[in-house]
Amino acid sequence: MVSRVSPSDLPVVGVVADGRTYRNLVYLLLAIPLGFAYSAFFTFGIAFGLVLSVVLVGLVILFATLIGSRLLAGVERWLANALLGTDLRRPDDLDDGGSGALAGVRKYVDAPSTWQGLGFLTLKFWVTLFAFVPIFALVNALPLIAAPLRYPYVATFGESNGEPVTWAIDTLPEAALAVPVGIVGVLIALHVTNAVAYAARQMAIALLGEQPPTGDASSEPRQEKAQDASSPTDESSVRDTSSSTGESAGPDEDSDPESRS
Repeated sequence: MVSRVSPSDLPVVGVVADGRTYRNLVYLLLAIPLGFAYSAFFTFGIAFGLVLSVVLVGLVILFATLIGSRLLAGVERWLANALLGTDLRRPDDLDDGGSGALAGVRKYVDAPSTWQGLGFLTLKFWVTLFAFVPIFALVNALPLIAAPLRYPYVATFGESNGEPVTWAIDTLPEAALAVPVGIVGVLIALHVTNAVAYAARQMAIALLGEQPPTGDASSEPRQEKAQDASSPTDESSVRDTSSSTGESAGPDEDSDPESRS
């Protein structure tokens, strides 16, 4: 019986039929505006907080920035669970002990999840930069696939030394050549999309929370101990059986006159 292979399992081209690819692409599309928004938020909060810290207002701004980073980390945790296939749980590391404003501030400052979330939001800016690569490739590769339907036209690929990089597609052979070039560009862009999203997923797992355990690993040691505990009993039972067999065989030999002769 021949098993059917899923299109998403095909090498190289299977990325086109894999739904995770397009969820990763949506994640990177959202990462671009979010990354710049996070950068502006932290630049404003940290800069004004440090400048105004001499009049104590800056300390309030810095603490508000810290609390805001926890809220934004929660948004990123939700995005990772929805689009990157994670199952991250909200960290529960806030200390409930103590009362008062100072204790409330201290529990957020002492929580490791506060600084881990801040670290993720800082690294998210690099995800934003790398997200431009596959999106730029897709924007330039997709029109090439439709070249036979729209030629003659001029494909523009940006600028180099102040001069636009273009490809004038005026004839049908040129349009036919543009199709495989566009397909290769799309495949490369989708693979880069998955690579960048994979890096973002690993960052989220490391900094935004913990995933629930996939299985009970302690069951195997318990089974091994049970087997080890039962093995001496089995060996002793075998010895008892063999000894009883030998004892029962002795009188039979003595009682058999033909065997003595």
